[in-house]
Amino acid sequence: MTEPATGVVDAADLDGSEAEERTEPAWGAVVSLALGVFGLVTAEFLPASLLTRLAQDLGVSEGAAGQAVTATAVVGAIAAPTMAIVTKWLDRRLVMWSLSVLLIISNLVAAFASSLTMLLLARVVLGVALGGFWSMSAAMALRLVPMRLMPRAMSIILTGVSVATVTAAPVGAYVGDIWGWRTAFMIAAVVGALALLAQLATLPSLPPTTVASFRTLLAVLKRPMIRVALLVVLLVASGQFGGFTYVRPFLETVPAMPIETISLVLLAYGIGGFFGNFAGAFLAERNLKMAVGLAPLLIALSAATLLVFGASPITAAVAVTAWGFAFGAVPVGLQTWLVRAAPDQAESAGGLMVATFQVAIALGAIVGGLLVDHAGVASAFAYGGVATLLAALVTFLMGPKQAD
Repeated sequence: MTEPATGVVDAADLDGSEAEERTEPAWGAVVSLALGVFGLVTAEFLPASLLTRLAQDLGVSEGAAGQAVTATAVVGAIAAPTMAIVTKWLDRRLVMWSLSVLLIISNLVAAFASSLTMLLLARVVLGVALGGFWSMSAAMALRLVPMRLMPRAMSIILTGVSVATVTAAPVGAYVGDIWGWRTAFMIAAVVGALALLAQLATLPSLPPTTVASFRTLLAVLKRPMIRVALLVVLLVASGQFGGFTYVRPFLETVPAMPIETISLVLLAYGIGGFFGNFAGAFLAERNLKMAVGLAPLLIALSAATLLVFGASPITAAVAVTAWGFAFGAVPVGLQTWLVRAAPDQAESAGGLMVATFQVAIALGAIVGGLLVDHAGVASAFAYGGVATLLAALVTFLMGPKQAD
């Protein structure tokens, strides 16, 4: 097929009418996806801020209740690469609507859970919605805006993550203390319903353009640039969660900050991530390699700063904020890279990225935990710094050669 007048490569093998439609960005639909992501990440984060009261009410230990988070991550890792295969004949609009319905159902089941089993069932449903929505969001964005606007579209979608990261835990904890943990899940269900209404109003019909299969996943995985991108995802995510997971004990012991100050520093981290998301999109539209490479490099520098100068409360606060800014810029660049590396199989590429990210989270948590137990908190930061530095080097040496 020929290239549309705007310069959008018709790599998804779309028919002429859809290729023409893609020349005009559907920003309303993109915003509706951002609302969906906000609802999903909010629901994902809720148990962490409600754990004590939730465990007491269900009559289980906090460790057992914490498996609600594990269940979501495990199921999400499985759902991400398989969602495009399971739904290969369905209109993508219908798929996203269905995943938002699952989000609502999950929160309602959690709100009325009378046992740990019922809560875990709710979190399994959330894992399906989370993994499926995440894996397909980049492919959806590719069909809603021209390729040149992909970083901007992904930045808008990922704003939902940034806002949820900043607000979900503190708001969830506040609501849980005032009205109970079940009310927090009810509010999350309302957020999901609002996202669904926005999607019903704005998402256009998007019939499947390719038929995904396990063979498709393997074929996409064989592409050299996809493998490089997934290696970067593995290094960045494992470094992030292997190191930053232990930032609170570090701040408590090294600069010896009081809990009130630590809360402010973590808020600064979240705000930094919010602005980093937009900075990442701005740079990705101009130079994708720099966007993907500079973010993990800044994380590595932040980790090194904490290790060397972290005893200074001001320096530690600045380093943590810079870390948040850098990690906020990571997803938009990586999502754009994956989509550009496999525009004809964007759903499969997105699924592989989400699955790799989930595996990297588990890997980082395991390695970081072992290091902290045997060599102290500083060793986890050292691992995070080395892993993200390697990610930056791989990107600069083997990453995308141009931004468009």
